[in-house]
Amino acid sequence: MENHQLVLVLDFGGQYNQLIARRVREHNVYCEVKPYKTSIEEIKALNPIGIIFTGGPNSVYEEKSPKCDPALFELGVPVLGICYGCQLMAHTLGGEVTAAQEDTAREYGKTETFYNTDCKLFKGLPEQGISWMSHGDYMAKVPEGFELVAHTDMCPTAAIADEKRGFYGVQYHPEVNHTENGSLMLKNFLYEVCHAKGDWTMGDYKNSSIKAIREKVGDGKVLLALSGGVDSSVAAALLAEAVGNQLTCVFVDHGLMRKNEGDEVEAAFSKWDINLIRMNEEDAFLGALKGLTDPEDKRKAIGAQFIRTFEKMGKQIGEQVGKIDYLAQGTIYPDVIESGKDDAAVIKSHHNVGGLPDFVDFKEIIEPLRMLFKDEVRQLGFELGLSEQLVMRQPFPGPGLGIRITGEITKEKCDILREADAIFREEIANAGLDKEINQYFAVLTNTRTVGVMGDSRTYDYALALRGVTTSDFMTADWARIPYEVLDKASSRIVNEVVGVNRIVYDITSKPPATIEWE
Repeated sequence: MENHQLVLVLDFGGQYNQLIARRVREHNVYCEVKPYKTSIEEIKALNPIGIIFTGGPNSVYEEKSPKCDPALFELGVPVLGICYGCQLMAHTLGGEVTAAQEDTAREYGKTETFYNTDCKLFKGLPEQGISWMSHGDYMAKVPEGFELVAHTDMCPTAAIADEKRGFYGVQYHPEVNHTENGSLMLKNFLYEVCHAKGDWTMGDYKNSSIKAIREKVGDGKVLLALSGGVDSSVAAALLAEAVGNQLTCVFVDHGLMRKNEGDEVEAAFSKWDINLIRMNEEDAFLGALKGLTDPEDKRKAIGAQFIRTFEKMGKQIGEQVGKIDYLAQGTIYPDVIESGKDDAAVIKSHHNVGGLPDFVDFKEIIEPLRMLFKDEVRQLGFELGLSEQLVMRQPFPGPGLGIRITGEITKEKCDILREADAIFREEIANAGLDKEINQYFAVLTNTRTVGVMGDSRTYDYALALRGVTTSDFMTADWARIPYEVLDKASSRIVNEVVGVNRIVYDITSKPPATIEWE
């Protein structure tokens, strides 16, 4: 993306870092997230028009806390420090940061804040508003050349600025929705301070990607494993647009798909001249899962079976297509950022990365979406003419229904869950809630409960419904689905799906829970 202006987001371990990058891109400015340790040479080579320091969990006065190279402030590039980033800037440039006492604002959450609108950061915005604070440290002394440009009742240093050098620091988080006009403050930084041109658009990205893929692939052949999810579908459409029948897509139907999903995927790609191989592997996958109940064991078995399937597929492709030069993957930017962190805790084994069969003797991997966030991937899907049904499809984990069935997985359980899940999704759509709830699905528990149907007693499965709202899938809140919608879904599932006699609704947020059950 060398022809775009670039804003660099330096990551100090804060929880909202990807959100900062997404906010910047929403204002049509390209940006990348890099670790705080990135060398000054690399930063110079990137030639950013501005640098944003993220928040982070540390205190700058501790010896081991993450620091950047002070030479960064000599580059003549504007810098915006957020929360920890603000304190780091103050600390590095000769200010003083201490632990907050009761009277010096250890603030958390929504806080009434007053802004000096003469400052470029707050130009044209209201003089007061709610900001989202999250800090236990305090700037006792502000560095030379800085002015105080925002305060709260408790904290005189809610924002600082050295307008001459283009350095700004805010103690609150402008990137989260709770901060009023926060996104516009970022926009002011981009356009008033960094003089952004706003040259990052999806149509533009589509055209430059197609060109870059054509140049790279030449007359070579590309292989893509198509899962039917949004990412791999958009990657397939982009590659199909770029290299047409030099692309082979392999769609492994592992029997853990949602209702009718395999047929929908096949239909979606019939308009392009590509080789689509559909492998029906339900028996093999269910066989590999027989007797397993632990979630990690199930994930590993599914992963291992994928590799066996790819090996079998390799032989098939060798016969049908010949040598493959490039392997394509639908990796997207959050995966790249997450796997680039040395100290991020592993919550679940990530299914996209690694585990490739050794027979695939290709020159290199092509990841055409690796710089895009999920909402950008969807925008690109529309630009490429994919159907709304496919582009707005619910996020679906790689192991499919395998991690939405607790206990052992059998064909009978998969069929029960497919029907129940389809009814729940249909009722959400009928109620017009499908755009408001970011993810919603059914989970088949391994718990059987006593029920009454007609005059007889039943002993069938309890099914859980899950619905969440989230902007980034890092944190999520359970969706407040109206009772009448839950009621309709519940009575339909119990009446229409044999094997289920009780419905519960999951009202846990993330954290402490994850979005998926396993």
